[in-house]
Amino acid sequence: MSAGARTGALVLTRASVRDADGLVDILLEDGRITGITAAGEGMLPPSAEIADVDGRVVAPAFSEPHLHLDKALLGGPSSGGALDAAIAYTAERKRSFTHADVEARAERVLAAALRAGTTAIRAQTEVDPTVGLLSVDVMHDLAARHRDWLDLQIAVFPQEGIRSRPGTLALMREALLIPGTVVGGCPYTEADLADARAHVDTVLDLAVEFGTLADLHLDLADDATDERFALADYVAQATAARGLYGRVAIGHVTTLGALEPDRRARTLDALAGAGVAVVVLPATDLYLVGRNDRRSVRRGVAPIGELWRHGVRTAVSSNNIRNAFTPTGTVDPLDMALLLGRVTFASDVRDFAALHRAVTSDAARVMGSARAEGISVGAPAELVVLDSQDPESVVVDQPARRLVVARGRIVYSSTVSERFHGSLADHLGALPTPLTAPA
Repeated sequence: MSAGARTGALVLTRASVRDADGLVDILLEDGRITGITAAGEGMLPPSAEIADVDGRVVAPAFSEPHLHLDKALLGGPSSGGALDAAIAYTAERKRSFTHADVEARAERVLAAALRAGTTAIRAQTEVDPTVGLLSVDVMHDLAARHRDWLDLQIAVFPQEGIRSRPGTLALMREALLIPGTVVGGCPYTEADLADARAHVDTVLDLAVEFGTLADLHLDLADDATDERFALADYVAQATAARGLYGRVAIGHVTTLGALEPDRRARTLDALAGAGVAVVVLPATDLYLVGRNDRRSVRRGVAPIGELWRHGVRTAVSSNNIRNAFTPTGTVDPLDMALLLGRVTFASDVRDFAALHRAVTSDAARVMGSARAEGISVGAPAELVVLDSQDPESVVVDQPARRLVVARGRIVYSSTVSERFHGSLADHLGALPTPLTAPA
């Protein structure tokens, strides 16, 4: 296999693809999949580069619809702990952000993401009077620098609230003038329920005004006792009222698991009816939820099986990488899929196939990307070759990535990379020293 193809056509031969009857050849031209035929039976362009994958699995490249590049690798307070502590720690660290610092940390994560087979990321990027548009500017630069292999979508994210941080809304409006940005939200950081609902309304109104997608951090709590953490129904109603079907996502939504079954079913039906997607973030949710439980500790993860059964559009993503919100992470979507499967009782090939889709085509659908078409003629040529010959066992086996294809050409090989070398751990490295030293 060769890396760095620059020819107009690339053919992945003898590929194992989910739902295909036998091995296939996949023809890629001008950044698209232009042909899928039984192996050895199609006419290959004479000038095409041939990559014989020798029966290995070819799957859609991964998409991360919820990833914080700007605050990755920040470490966390030595005491660890709750959501409020993580927000406060990060707010303090943001005071010392520089363009070079944010860029360097984000680049380390992008290097690991490419090695994992990820070529699309929605970067949840903080905007507030402390950090201004610094992190948005970094993400914009990174999107341009890596455009030959990465679709980097910037979500303009008010982590510390809108009403609670005067001046944030003006910054959000300025950032949303950048083409390709989407509007983020975080209503639970507001002072009370009325302000939290107003936060949702503001975000969705911005989505309408700027003609973009919306993505809210929602309901990250143990239960729905505090009604600021029980806004999924309100988001569904507000989305439907604005005609934003299929254009709104909510992340975390950990309180779904704490609702009574009848109420949960009504909420899930409301989300499905409004076309609101749920992005499950298992690493962070397992770390933050249930901290005060002394017995029968809550898992705090949105019930993905029920989401599927009710027809809610669903995706899975890494969220944070080695910071105060999540001290672990390798930016590997397959790792997230398996983690979620383990804690939500996944047990058969249908469950694991759905989890695979949740980090590929379903994740792309949340981002409004044509990658949702998967491996089909006309779909974007964004693919990963996995060191496995069984498409049904990809999530369970966690196979190594052999090739990554973006824009119809090879951008990473496990033996020769024109961009990044070393292991995932090499790129992520050790955590920085915490701001608060251990006692």
